[in-house]
Amino acid sequence: MANSNGWGDGASNNDIGWGQGADNAIGWGSIYANSWAGATDIVGTPAVDPDAQAFITAASITDPTQQSAINQLVVDLKGYSIWTKAKMIHPYVGGTSTSTSFNLKNTAQFQISWVGGWTWDANGVKGNGVNSYGNTGFNMTTQITSVNNFSAALYTNQYTAGGVDFGADNNSNFYLTVKSSIFGTNVGVWTAPNVVTYADTNGLGFYTGVKNSSTVTVYKNGSQVVTSGVSIGTFYNGNVYIGGLNRNGSLLLPTNVRYAFSAIFDASLTATEAANLRTAVQAFQTTLGRNV
Repeated sequence: MANSNGWGDGASNNDIGWGQGADNAIGWGSIYANSWAGATDIVGTPAVDPDAQAFITAASITDPTQQSAINQLVVDLKGYSIWTKAKMIHPYVGGTSTSTSFNLKNTAQFQISWVGGWTWDANGVKGNGVNSYGNTGFNMTTQITSVNNFSAALYTNQYTAGGVDFGADNNSNFYLTVKSSIFGTNVGVWTAPNVVTYADTNGLGFYTGVKNSSTVTVYKNGSQVVTSGVSIGTFYNGNVYIGGLNRNGSLLLPTNVRYAFSAIFDASLTATEAANLRTAVQAFQTTLGRNV
C-alpha cells in the first residue's frame, strides 16, 4: 500500500519510505541501493594503516582480500608492539616477481633481487633448488645494532628439498634452516653463530630464531623447540639471501622450499612476542588461504 507516510508493506515511491522496497529520499526499506542514506554512507569505509597502504601501492596489490590481509597484519604487529622491532618483512604476496620483492616495513629498502629459477604465485615464492636465491640487500653488520640481540622468522608452506633457507656467513655467522639433510635426518638449524640443531620432521610452518646475549632459542609455530648457550661471534659483512646461503659472496645450498613470510628483527623477541608474531602471521596466511 502506497500512502503519504509509506508505512505499508510495499511502499516503494513515497515521502518517507518505510516499506520493504523503498526507492526514496531516506530509504529505510530493505532495498536501499538507490537511497540517499544507504549503508555505505552510514557505516563508512574502514581506515587503512598508512604503512600497509604504502606497501599496497608500491607492490600494486589490487586484490581486496590481499589488501585486507596486509592491512590486518600491519595492525596486528603494531598492536603486539613488534612492528618497531622489525627491520625487514617480506610477506611474499601478489604472485609476481615484483610484488613479492617488496619490504613491508619500508618499501624503499631491501627490495629482493631474484636470481635463478623461481616460481611466484598466490601461495608464495619457491626456488628451484639449483641456482635460485633472493638477494635481500640486507647486511647484518650495518642493520643490526648488536650481534647479541636479534631475531629472524620464516614461514614455509611447501617443502620439497632443503638446503639453507635464510642467511649470510663466512663460517657459521647467521642462518636459519628448516628440515635439511645437511645436518642430519629431520633436523633444522639456527646458527648465531654456533650451530644449534632441532628436530623437524616436515619443514613446514612458522619458525622464529632468537639470539639473546649468549643464548639462542628456536620456536616452531609459536612453541619453543630448542634453547642453547652459544658464543658471541660476529656477523658476515654481506647481504642476507632467502632460498639459499650467501657464503662469502657465493650461493651455497639453494632450497626447493616455498616461502610465505620472512623477517629480521633488531631485537631479541621474548617468548610472548614470538607467540604473538606467530598468531599475527598465521592469521595473515589463513586469510590468504595458504596456511599450514
